[in-house]
Amino acid sequence: MRSAQLDEFRANKSRKWELRDIFGYIVEFSGDQHGSRFIQQKLESATTEEMEIVFDEIVPQYAIQLMQDVFGNYVVQKMFEFGTAAQKARLVATMENQILGLSLQMYGCRVVQKAIEHILPEQQAMFVQELSPSVLRCVKDANGNHVIQKLIEHVAPERLGFVSAFRGSVYELSTHPYGCRVLQRCFEYMPEEQTRPLLDELHKYVPNLMVDQFGNYVVQFVLEHGRPQDRAMIISKLTGQMYNMAKHKFASNVCEKALITADTDSRRQLIDEIMTPKQDGVSPVMGLMKDSFGNYVLQRALTVADPDQRELLISKVRPHLVTMRRYSSAYSKHLSASTFLSHQK
Repeated sequence: MRSAQLDEFRANKSRKWELRDIFGYIVEFSGDQHGSRFIQQKLESATTEEMEIVFDEIVPQYAIQLMQDVFGNYVVQKMFEFGTAAQKARLVATMENQILGLSLQMYGCRVVQKAIEHILPEQQAMFVQELSPSVLRCVKDANGNHVIQKLIEHVAPERLGFVSAFRGSVYELSTHPYGCRVLQRCFEYMPEEQTRPLLDELHKYVPNLMVDQFGNYVVQFVLEHGRPQDRAMIISKLTGQMYNMAKHKFASNVCEKALITADTDSRRQLIDEIMTPKQDGVSPVMGLMKDSFGNYVLQRALTVADPDQRELLISKVRPHLVTMRRYSSAYSKHLSASTFLSHQK
């Protein structure tokens, strides 16, 4: 049953409502779509006294309930954003021993993420401690993975011992829709001594990861943001495989990223590989031009090649272009707006 106060609030839009008008009804309003939005707006400029009254109505009794509510969670997020240190400490206290449940819940996980951004390192440490025994479960969860990512982004690496739990699971995480994101955050935020064991493990599986719908993103991330030695190791796995990988739906993205990020010598070697006729004399260029993924890799090669190598590549592409346009509307569709044509002028 809605209170008369909330009915009046929903019906009377002309009245200028203030936070004090709904004191005594904060919990009910927080669980209502319009009431929640009103409180969120008011908390951004609330006085210390007003904020204290809102906290007193919600904490501790209704805090967990609202954190898990479709509208209430936004009010609690604002409390973390605009509350005083003492008020936030009271909120955190209500969450003790509940962090895992909240992190796995659709709305609770948003509150946990917001809290991580606005609380003290010691309070963050409590979150880490509660989640550590279940970290892999969180990583693989549609809601929990966001919390783990947020911890990696905001908590000092020396407090994130749970990352060692990823050892031995790098392939499994890389090929998981959420695990692949968490691994990328590790590589982005954590120091070498914590990521090195994970990267060493990753290198064992690179050929399999390139062709995986999620793994290819992890490989691309290391190519773009990793250390030169890690990039070189990945590119060495591509060498000799460029033609096949360029025609693969997922690996073709890795080929493009490799062409962009490789050092000059490695790039020349990769481009040479897609230009050199195979043992049977067949030109790989034609095969890539006709392929729905390979043609993008070829276009990328044209844009990143050194001038002399680009000229050579264009000379190999041009003879096929005429034939392909004559015989196939399907292929020329791929190519009509492509780099090939701008390079043949």
